Amino acid sequence: MFDPNYKYTCVERFLKYVKYDTQSDEDSQSFPSSDKQKILSKDLANELKELGLADAHMDEYGYVMATLPSNSSKDVPTIGFIAHVDTSPAVSGANVNPVIHRNYQGGDIVLPKDKTQIIKLSENPDLKSMTGFDIITTDGTTLLGADNKCGVAEIMDAVNYLLQHPEVKHGTIKICFTPDEEVGRGTEKFDVKKFGAKFAYTVDGQTRGEVEIETFSADAVVLTFHGKNIHPGYAKDIMINSVKVAASFIESLPKDKLSPETTDKREGYVHCVSISGNEEQTVLKFIIRDFVTLKLKEYEDILKDLAEKVVAKYPGSKYNFEVIEQYRNMKEILDQHPEVEANAVEAMERLGVVPIKQAIRGGTDGARLSFMGLPTPNIFAGEHSFHSKLEWVAIQDMELAVKCIVEIAKVWEEKA
Repeated sequence: MFDPNYKYTCVERFLKYVKYDTQSDEDSQSFPSSDKQKILSKDLANELKELGLADAHMDEYGYVMATLPSNSSKDVPTIGFIAHVDTSPAVSGANVNPVIHRNYQGGDIVLPKDKTQIIKLSENPDLKSMTGFDIITTDGTTLLGADNKCGVAEIMDAVNYLLQHPEVKHGTIKICFTPDEEVGRGTEKFDVKKFGAKFAYTVDGQTRGEVEIETFSADAVVLTFHGKNIHPGYAKDIMINSVKVAASFIESLPKDKLSPETTDKREGYVHCVSISGNEEQTVLKFIIRDFVTLKLKEYEDILKDLAEKVVAKYPGSKYNFEVIEQYRNMKEILDQHPEVEANAVEAMERLGVVPIKQAIRGGTDGARLSFMGLPTPNIFAGEHSFHSKLEWVAIQDMELAVKCIVEIAKVWEEKA
């Protein structure tokens, strides 16, 4: 039983962590992509040491790792809990001013510093079950950083609880806080052998009860159209404007399918995320997603066929087509280790939480880690409306996530 008199620290920690600007940079070639992530990571390593985790440290790449030693006489598999410190490049994470809306009583939440920013009940169905809860938002001028500083704070609090309650038996627990998850590079320098866990959980999900063992498989496509430039005053019958070629290509994409705005559930998509260029050269960047890995090639062939047709309409134009593998559906690995999901589900059921087993229409660090030899599903942290000024989390969900982490550790020990 979880100590009913325990004084949670996750909210206090979270409100402190969101004050750090840890925005990652998708255009950077360095690792981590922004040095400012290391400021929080260094402080987290120090906090872990202060709690009593003697080996806590931040490495040269900004990864924080630490060990909570086993207090069990059993041979318990070593498990890990992982969260990321960086926030999305899409919205500023500087000068975050969190606001706590106590005793939420339903309806939309208007953010105080920008009243055009409204967390709408119609777009946030989880709010329907949160009457009486305390909701943390921003003031409307930045994102909050709930993704994934909630997970960081919850893992820290779970460690704090286990250290204060040595009667709770658990095996060796590894902790890691990673950089650059938001730009798809969170596992780039991750040393699975050094981490030393057999299984792990990322604490980076949304709705209470989520246990996610399936992600999209993902590729990136860089499609470059080449034209021919000349002074526009003398361009007749000579210029081939690559911007127009690219625009014609975009116009040829399906209008009623295969895009994020026309798909849901288990449907995949093709999504243009950026266009840049001039008359000579225009670059289109796409992300390609589906739960069935083989379908990625099908979607890429569709793009290539459309590109062939477009350049045929503009004689003299050319294109280059580059596919970059990003990650694969972690279910392919996790199905081989059913106990990882089963133990998380049992932990939630013990807490009276209805487990929600669903596929993520996206990816996590766990997807790559699973294929790197560390099977890693994702569990809820309580964060909602990621990557936006409308980001929010309920305090009660954060505290429940702390309980869940502790309970997962207990289940693994009991079943050893």
